Amino acid sequence: MERIKIGKISLEVLTAGEGPALLFLHGGDYFEQHRDFFERLARRWRVVVPRHPGFGGSERPDSFRRVDDLAYLYLDLLEQQDLRKVMLIGSSLGGWIALEMCVRCLERIERLTLIDPVGIKFGDREEREIADIYALPGEELIRRTFFDPERAAPDYGELADDELTAIARDRAATALYGWRPYMHNPGLRQWLHRVRIPALVLWGENDGIVPRDYGEKLSRSLPNARFELIGAAAHYPQLERRDEVAAAIERFASAEVL
Repeated sequence: MERIKIGKISLEVLTAGEGPALLFLHGGDYFEQHRDFFERLARRWRVVVPRHPGFGGSERPDSFRRVDDLAYLYLDLLEQQDLRKVMLIGSSLGGWIALEMCVRCLERIERLTLIDPVGIKFGDREEREIADIYALPGEELIRRTFFDPERAAPDYGELADDELTAIARDRAATALYGWRPYMHNPGLRQWLHRVRIPALVLWGENDGIVPRDYGEKLSRSLPNARFELIGAAAHYPQLERRDEVAAAIERFASAEVL
């Protein structure tokens, strides 16, 4: 990890690899589990992974309370780092941030990959589309998050104190950004037509946090998107099916048309 400043905000950033730029926006999950996935992507891309303000060791100004604050921050990051023709990837909460970026400005973003994102409301106010992760019992949450919890879920009892502190900060920041309204922006759906770049929506077939039909609706709402299921995986398929997800992104990057 290194540290960069975007304006007055200091962020932890992981960078790896050489090649075209890839910006990965993480969710509220255990960040360290992604290291192997980032190394896999780094075979082809220069991978840039910022820790969102309030997550890990990244500072959060008092004024940062909304996902659109993060979207503008990362648009500034692309400009400051002079990243062009970027492959933008967002997972879960990171997918929401990526969509908020894309409805605002596509100047430096060439393609978009969304992995089980949240952020949009398709049903009416009485319909729950995204599981309430704060109301679910711990075992139920793990079961919904991972297809094979015994293999994929972290063993928190084996983690060092600094890792547990980072996880606690991540969970608190996720709640801050996604609490009201819960895990979505009511106005975002009406602007999805602005995401005119090629998009790939990847979905864990067994996702118990956000169902498959949510991903299919999102794919149909984007002007130039395709939907692809990842079998034997749940909310974080990049953790449970690392090579399969990376291969899907590589195929998407190489395709001339969708």
